Amino acid sequence: MAVVIRRDLSGTMRHVVHVGEHEFNIDEPPAVGGEDSGPTPHDLYDAAVGACKAMTMVWYARRKAIPLEDVEVTVVRDDSAERSGTYRLRASIRLGGPITSAQRDQLLDVASRCPVHKLMTQSTTEIETVLE
Repeated sequence: MAVVIRRDLSGTMRHVVHVGEHEFNIDEPPAVGGEDSGPTPHDLYDAAVGACKAMTMVWYARRKAIPLEDVEVTVVRDDSAERSGTYRLRASIRLGGPITSAQRDQLLDVASRCPVHKLMTQSTTEIETVLE
């Protein structure tokens, strides 16, 4: 599947992302020339790992019959050392439901092994950029 990003000429930096049948705006804040009409590309990167953690915990809880009723993941970025090669994310997780301490530990463990977390930390991503 291809993800297509097209410039939206109604904004200075705004683009529209098309993923299958879904679409949403991306933009930059006014401080860097945008209008803040959508998340930034960095926001999407951060959101990908948070969403993956949340969905992986729900999937695992269903599979193991853990009575997980609610999940909230907050991802906080520290990009202060990004230019020197370190990008830090802290994912804080809140779980709801009558779950035991052992089940909470299981869910934390599975969240740390979600596919996007592994992709970001254990894989080499090769990107080829070409003009058509």
